Amino acid sequence: MDLDNVLHSIFNFENYGELLVLVQNSIWAGAVLGLLGGLMGTFVMKRDLAFAVHGISELSFAGAAFALLIGADIVLGSLAGSVIAALVLGLMGVRAREKNSIIGVIMPFGLGLGILFLSLYEGRAANKFGLLTGQIVSVGTVQLQVLAVVAVLVMLALVAIWRPLTFASVDPHVATARGVPVRALSLAFMVLLGISVALSIQIVGALLVLALLITPAAAALRVTSSPRLVVILSVAFAMTATVGGILLALGGRLPISPYVTTLSFLIYVACRTIGGFRARRGINGRVLRSPVSAA
Repeated sequence: MDLDNVLHSIFNFENYGELLVLVQNSIWAGAVLGLLGGLMGTFVMKRDLAFAVHGISELSFAGAAFALLIGADIVLGSLAGSVIAALVLGLMGVRAREKNSIIGVIMPFGLGLGILFLSLYEGRAANKFGLLTGQIVSVGTVQLQVLAVVAVLVMLALVAIWRPLTFASVDPHVATARGVPVRALSLAFMVLLGISVALSIQIVGALLVLALLITPAAAALRVTSSPRLVVILSVAFAMTATVGGILLALGGRLPISPYVTTLSFLIYVACRTIGGFRARRGINGRVLRSPVSAA
């Protein structure tokens, strides 16, 4: 395959307008998931749960693969796997070191189960590949409504516990001393995170879900320390990556995940560059000079 064929596979905008009409629901679904991922990602970074997201995604993948094998609803299977993983991590992973070891056990177990179920599945190969890397699907109106309702419920629950969860995330020991139910909040957030992972898998697949739930928030933290601005930028970055990825994927023959993850990565690189530049400057924008150079 020469360079022209490669570029044609990645970017091909013939009949783009006709395709765009067919995936309007998918674009709205991407926007909803971008909003949800941006909000959840801020707490994932605050609570240092990046590794946990990957562990949850593996069992979510196993649940989706099992549902595909038995002919059940893939979204429900993915949700079941995610919630089970979230509950296990929330109940057993009390300490950071213990939590990391549990995640390290869950990840290969979930991935192995998922591969087993996909190996037994005799249907279309595209369905198997889509679970791992995501794909543009024709999202029906009913599917979009269900997705939106579940996402709104998760976001409302997150808003309801926002302030105590923030306190518990920043300083859990002081929060416990003040009577904040830190363990209950941790368990509630893990369940919300599990649901968010299951919903996000529909866009980027089980292996690349980090691009929605971690990278946007990590990018936002590179350019600002304001809690409110971090949330706003995280949501903006996540929605840009998802919606932009879908729009770009329409012009190629590749799965959607490379476009989403590449956009998310480029946003992070740009924010890291800006953050590094600002870190070399003073509070008032002046460049900080070392005593040697000043002399």
